[in-house]
Amino acid sequence: MDVYTLVGKSGTGKSFHAMNLCKKLDIEAIIDDGLFIYKNTVIAGTSAKREATKIGAVKVALFNNDEIRYEVASAIKEKNPSSILILGTSDGMVDRIIKKLGLPEIPQDSLRRIRIEDITTEEERETARHQREDLGKHVIPAPSLQLKRTFAGYFMDPLRFFRGKDQGASHERTVVRPTYSYMGEYFIAEKVIDDIITCLARLTPAISRVIYVVQSSNSEAYHLKIGVKIKKGYPIWESAIDFQQNIEKEVEKMTAFNVTQIDIEVRGVN
Repeated sequence: MDVYTLVGKSGTGKSFHAMNLCKKLDIEAIIDDGLFIYKNTVIAGTSAKREATKIGAVKVALFNNDEIRYEVASAIKEKNPSSILILGTSDGMVDRIIKKLGLPEIPQDSLRRIRIEDITTEEERETARHQREDLGKHVIPAPSLQLKRTFAGYFMDPLRFFRGKDQGASHERTVVRPTYSYMGEYFIAEKVIDDIITCLARLTPAISRVIYVVQSSNSEAYHLKIGVKIKKGYPIWESAIDFQQNIEKEVEKMTAFNVTQIDIEVRGVN
């Protein structure tokens, strides 16, 4: 297994540029902030971007949790990638990750040790810094569909306009706003979600009215449960599915808020 490292200060665009680097060097896997990503699929690990504090995020990124470290090390052994890229803020950090995951060590003077300054311009790093420090956004080098459950209830966006010239889905990144963001805490009020659903119901011919909206969340899902009445003459099953899909599309489009489960309960026909 060939091990590569990409080192740079926090907020310089390592995660964003990692996928381009992997494509250029034909690298199959990435270790980034506690996640093992293999061929554009999140295989194992826990994202440091879910942590409530920066200190907690660093501990996750360094695989200080024995259970998670074993899970990721086992997954790497099972997938056995021909090459893997380790992201970190310093040579010491990537070397610690390599050692903890039982990966082959690489010499200090190896060409496989890459710095973010080697593959980006000063302007690109300044743009990355603005996204991180001024807007509170962090990039994960994996598609949004791979992260929906991991980031249940978070603000996330695939930001397709950030893709390179190759528009293939294999190069999609996801932007999330971690709990420990520089910008402080913010949230979407429940009434906003309720209002969006009510407006969608008025624009949906088959929906007579919304009876209730219940919002709940845990570490695995942000759950909406919605009771509706269907207008007479419309197919119940098809109308409920259509309304469910519209809610998912519009809520995530208007708020960038990640909803992982939407249950529609038809309470009557009128």
